[in-house]
Amino acid sequence: MIWLGRGRQYLYLSPRLPSATQLPIRHLSTKLFVGGLSYDTNETVLKDVFGLHGEIIEVKVMCDTVSGKSKGYGFVQFVSEDAASRALKGVDGQLLDGRNIRVEYANKQI
Repeated sequence: MIWLGRGRQYLYLSPRLPSATQLPIRHLSTKLFVGGLSYDTNETVLKDVFGLHGEIIEVKVMCDTVSGKSKGYGFVQFVSEDAASRALKGVDGQLLDGRNIRVEYANKQI
């Protein structure tokens, strides 16, 4: 911290600190987005497949409010970040109910 008098102060950052682009990217999330689901894939199927990678808190397949049919995507939330990471690596791109599914970390809603 640098003091410049008259109550003004400025934060001084050392040039030795890594920039934001040098810092490793880490997803601090236990929730995964699962896309490309067959319209026949339900929450029980997702729980069975993803449960092999760790303890699950919640599984949700998103459905149309009028027809009740699956929208082809859902979410799986794990107890730990490690379990979510293992599931992402183990399930992404795999064949499930005749479809190659896509698994990513879920984006936080704003």
